[in-house]
Amino acid sequence: MKLLEKSFFEKETLNVAQELLGKFIVRETGEGRIVGKIVETEAYLKDDPACHASKGKTPRNLPMFEEGGVAYVYFTYGMYHCFNVVTNKKGIGEAVLIRAVEPVEGMEIMKGNRGITEIKNLCNGPSKFAIAFGIDKGFNGVDLTDKNSSLKLMQGKNENFEIIKTNRVGISQGTDLLYRFYIKGNDWVSRRG
Repeated sequence: MKLLEKSFFEKETLNVAQELLGKFIVRETGEGRIVGKIVETEAYLKDDPACHASKGKTPRNLPMFEEGGVAYVYFTYGMYHCFNVVTNKKGIGEAVLIRAVEPVEGMEIMKGNRGITEIKNLCNGPSKFAIAFGIDKGFNGVDLTDKNSSLKLMQGKNENFEIIKTNRVGISQGTDLLYRFYIKGNDWVSRRG
């Protein structure tokens, strides 16, 4: 697998959200390596009312204004973390939420992190994925294109698949925007349609 470069992320966010499908997220831990294929994403644009950066910079969303390829991790519902990848040019404030991944390697570590044994339920939602991969606020602002980082985004072999474009999930504003993308027929997608 080849490390994704900055230029991959410094493009239009809606394009990056779709191009991330089929790419791999790799986490090196003390217990071993965890790998998952990205199968569902959501885009958040600067003029989108559901975007954390739509009203400008705050201490919480500061990583969103960094250069593309940086992690933006936030805490939600007082108990869960969500992992996003910053996109577009520095200063714009856009990102892609990784909603679901297909487990590829390190399933036993993921199961231990989640406290479950059912593989189909390991990473089929943004918080489930973050828990399975041990992603928390400590990864906020991490450069995912740094070869020395313990969390990276990688290019695998090219695959042919159909991308479904639909409404985002779990938001109250911008619900009409078709900014959620997933691989058609993939068993690890959090929600169809």
